[in-house]
Formats: sequence, structure tokens, C-alpha cells
Amino acid sequence: MDEYRKRCGNKSFDLKEFVETYFDLPVDQEAEPVSGARRSLRQHIEQLWDVLTRAADTDNPFSSLIPLPNPYIVPGGRFREIYYWDSYFTMLGLSDAGRNRAVSDMVENFAFLIDKIGFIPNGNRTYFCSRSQPPFFPLMVELLADIQENRRVLHKYLPQLRREYEFWMHGASELKADGDAFARVLKIGDAFLNRYWDNRDEPRAESYAEDRELAAKSNRDECDVYRDIRAACESGWDFSARWLEKPGALESIRTTTVIPIDLNSLLYHLEKLLADIYGSGGDTDLARLFDARAMQRRELLQSLFYDKEQGCFVDLNYPGLDPTGRLSIAMAYPLFLEIATHDQAAGVVNMIQDRFLAPGGWLTTLEFSGQQWDRPNGWAPMQWVVFKGLCNYDYVDEADLGAKRWVENNSDVYQRTGRLFEKYNVEHIGEIATGGEYTNQDGFGWTNAVLLRFMNHLGIE
Repeated sequence: MDEYRKRCGNKSFDLKEFVETYFDLPVDQEAEPVSGARRSLRQHIEQLWDVLTRAADTDNPFSSLIPLPNPYIVPGGRFREIYYWDSYFTMLGLSDAGRNRAVSDMVENFAFLIDKIGFIPNGNRTYFCSRSQPPFFPLMVELLADIQENRRVLHKYLPQLRREYEFWMHGASELKADGDAFARVLKIGDAFLNRYWDNRDEPRAESYAEDRELAAKSNRDECDVYRDIRAACESGWDFSARWLEKPGALESIRTTTVIPIDLNSLLYHLEKLLADIYGSGGDTDLARLFDARAMQRRELLQSLFYDKEQGCFVDLNYPGLDPTGRLSIAMAYPLFLEIATHDQAAGVVNMIQDRFLAPGGWLTTLEFSGQQWDRPNGWAPMQWVVFKGLCNYDYVDEADLGAKRWVENNSDVYQRTGRLFEKYNVEHIGEIATGGEYTNQDGFGWTNAVLLRFMNHLGIE
């Protein structure tokens, strides 16, 4: 910075040359496309695990990377570090590929981050340490316990599971009145619900110029805009009409005024898991506490979040607790985590099959906003959430139909390009998905994993 200040006022100053002199530039990691005699999809996925694997990090004081003690899998393309919620879905594929050590290493890495930082950041970068992502660590731990056929794994990671919960519930004890809110937690009657948040209200380091431009365009308090942008990044759905007051206008983003169905379903699951672990360990007081928290949240999910008129689960506005009016495939989370009643599940299945099932998989939302987490795009993690949710309630034929369409879509794009991508256009098979802040990325961890799982389930070679 000293050298920059000395030079930047000179007419001959060349910023590009300066950066190349004083910084190590990152390199996107992309898999080479296949050509000629193409590898099969299975061969390509198997080859990609090594392409996307990073060795345990060494400490570099001049890097924003938070070093991890074990090897890990990155998503691919511009995403050169580990990402929180991506990793759960990637682990599903690693498990199917017989790479169980990699699953164990990644769970250990996330436990390390919780111990070091107090929670799992968006990714292992210093500039991500003001936010997290959807809390999938409990499902990762359960996956590892299943792989090792050892329920003691759950007890091993109990301290980290508890700290994960405390991160999301920070400030709850200070909320006294119905409707009070602090950061990620809201008091609703005698219970609590949660929303996405970010501890900073400034432009993102990784998208500084874009955020400044958006805030200037919004005619709003710029700190509110920055917080809402960052909170959407914590959701993993960056960006989507779910968070927008006006579907086509990113500057109308209002993430912190939305009480999301997915986050609250995941936190119900964490509360229930903590109750089960404490109960099996003989701590009846804590088991009762977390079981009561889980039951309170479940009752709110089944009542407030279920729109009887439309027959599906919806996000809510805060503080009004009325539906946001933006339907999304996140409605499948209460089926994925077995929260819905059977009647509610039937309504959700009808809605998904009637309005979200497209020729190439399940849509993310019904809105054409120009954002990547909206129509006409579909995403691998949500394909798995829907598939597993349908199977949980014995809608196996409907689950298989969506999975088959997703596999055919992935396969068609692979035959055309030799690549597996981050997201897919599910309305027009073969077209490369667009929308959002950047071009569609190649790799891609969670795509490879869910595709492999579906192929194995459907018996597709």
C-alpha cells in the first residue's frame, strides 16, 4: 500500500503492471473438455475428483486463504476454496465414489473452522468471516456416521454441533418481546425463528465495485443494501427473486426481511439431532431443552409456513409473518427433513409436479428475474433436496421422473461441451445456463456428486 500511494499519482502509473509485480494472481482450475473419443460421464466424474482436490494448506500470511489441516474438494472454476453448503452435496458423491477418507477429511476441516472461528464461514477466506451458509454440518456428521457405521461419530462432534447452533441463535436470550429480532434470530411468541444475515454492512471484498454501483442505484441506505446482499450470499441463493421486492431489480433486495423455509427446516434438524445426542448420552435436561425447541419450531413450520390456499410451504415476511408471494423449490425442505405432515407433503408434491417440474429437472423459482437462482435454471443441490424429500414420503415415481430428466439434461450438455457445469437451464435442454454476476462455471463439485447419485439410483451407466 505504501508503494501504491507513492506511485498511483504518476501519469505513467500502470495499475495492471503494479498488481502483477506485487501480487500472486489466482488461476481458475478448470477440467479439460473432452473431445474425439469422449470419456463416459462416470469416467469424467471420477477424473474430476482429483482435479478438484486441494492438499492441506500451508500458512501464508500474505494470503486471504484460511489454511485447512486436511485435503478438501473445491467446487471448481472461479471457486478455488472450500464452500460450506456446497461441500455436503459434494460429500454425497465422494461417498458413492468410495472416497470415504475425503468425506472424513472435510468433516474434520469444518470442525476445525468451528473451533478456530466459532462457526463455519461461507468459505475458507478471511473476507468470508462475517457470514456462514445454510447449516449442513449436522447432515455431514450424520453422513460420516453412516459411512463408518458408527453412531459414536455424532458424540465426537457434539461440541462443534453445539457451537454451530449457538452461532445461529446468538442474541436469542436478549429478545424479550414478541417480534424482537437480533442478527439471525427472531422471537415469535415463546419460540424462535431465524433469518439470513451478515455481521458487516459494507461492500463485499470479492465484489466491491458491483456492490457500490448497486447501492448507488437503489436510493436506499447503502448499509441496508450491503447487509441484504451479504445475507443473500449467506443463503447460498445469490441471487434470487426470493429476496427481491421487485423480481427484476437486484437493488430492491430485502433478504433480512425474509424468514426462510430452508434455514428454519435445517435448524429444526439441528435441534432434533442435539436432543437425540444428549438423550443417548444420558443428559436428560439438555435433551428435553433441545427437543422442546425442535417441537416449537416444527409447529411453526407446519402452521405459519404452510400456505393452505396454495398447498405448499412458503417464505414469510418479517415482521408481518405473511407469505412473501415468491414461490420457490425451497418448499421441499420440510419434506427433505421430514417435518411436513403427509397431507402437507401431498400438497407440496402436487405443486412441484405441476409448476416446478420442467423437461430438464426441477426449476428453482417461477420468476424470470435474470438472476441465476431463478427460472429457467435448476441446481444440483435442490434436485437432491426435492428427490430425497419425495422419497421420504413415498413419492418414488415422481422422484425418479425428476432425477431422470436431470441426468438426461446433464448428459446432453456434456455430449455437446465435454463439461459439467455449476447450474443448468432446465426448460431448454442443452442450452448453457445464464444469469447472475458471473458466467456458468465448470467443474463442478455438487453437480458431479448429485449426478453420480442419480445415475447409481437409476442404474444408468
